[in-house]
Amino acid sequence: MHEQRKMSSWRGLCFLFWIMLIGQCQAHLKENFYSSTCPNVESIVNQAVSKKLRQTFTTIPATLRLFLHDCFFEGCDASILITSSDRDAERDAEENLSLPGDGFDTVIKAKEAVETKCPGVVSCADILAVAARDVVRMAGGPSFNVELGRRDGLISKASRVPEKIPKPSFNLKQLNSLFSQLNLTQLDMIALSGGHTLGVSHCDQFSNRLHSFSSSAQTDPSLDPDYARQLTAACSNSDESTVIILDPETPQTFDNMYFKNLVAGKGLLSSDQVLFSDPASQPTVRDFANSPDEFNVAFVSGMRKLGRSGVKTGRQGELGKDCTAFNS
Repeated sequence: MHEQRKMSSWRGLCFLFWIMLIGQCQAHLKENFYSSTCPNVESIVNQAVSKKLRQTFTTIPATLRLFLHDCFFEGCDASILITSSDRDAERDAEENLSLPGDGFDTVIKAKEAVETKCPGVVSCADILAVAARDVVRMAGGPSFNVELGRRDGLISKASRVPEKIPKPSFNLKQLNSLFSQLNLTQLDMIALSGGHTLGVSHCDQFSNRLHSFSSSAQTDPSLDPDYARQLTAACSNSDESTVIILDPETPQTFDNMYFKNLVAGKGLLSSDQVLFSDPASQPTVRDFANSPDEFNVAFVSGMRKLGRSGVKTGRQGELGKDCTAFNS
């Protein structure tokens, strides 16, 4: 009995220590983290992002997608920005080769601007997080406060990337399983999927839905027939790298049209359309399609929660002047 009490007490202390450790790590992130060291950092980043946006609209979807990919691999630590002469960094993984260069350039230019005012103070990870918020707002989406205080990661390996990013063929169970690894709920997953209201994909990511889909159907029956014919025509040149807009209705506006498209059978990827096809997630899709405000609230919550994933603090990370190289 005495030994059992000791074991129970030990387990309780271990659990308490774990909770305190988690809380301590999260406490490093706060909205006014740079209030005394670089108080104008968000304004500086905003100006750099705005300047890049005037050059190309791709700035918006590219930067948002870059943030999402970065957080999924080693956590939100800007390790996706690292370049490698051996081409074995995160960005060199097959899953990341389609990331537009404009997203990388946006963060690099913003970092350069911040360094002129606050050298060696603000991490690339925080700049990416702020830039991702800014592009959502610039596209007409919600604005929100960003928690800051991340340090940049010390690991960037292509070999660590596979199986850590949602695939276009994923079903609801697979999507939930992947997002749950980042402490994100099904509601968070559906809301963050709404980021597909911006950006593009390629024919090879959904061509299986258009040809010989099953023994009983040539095309995916969940696709709107007219939309399926449009996609088939657009991808008929046998070039699977052909670019197709994810949201054919309002491609340059951050809104809830993505969810309206799902209800109408116009989800481009299988992993998009399954959110409406599966009865377990369909009610949330309908709610977001009917209420842009409800979607915006859920998206902001999902982005803030995602931004806490795998955060590096203290000696777990570094601060440097170059986002594309380790600085230690």
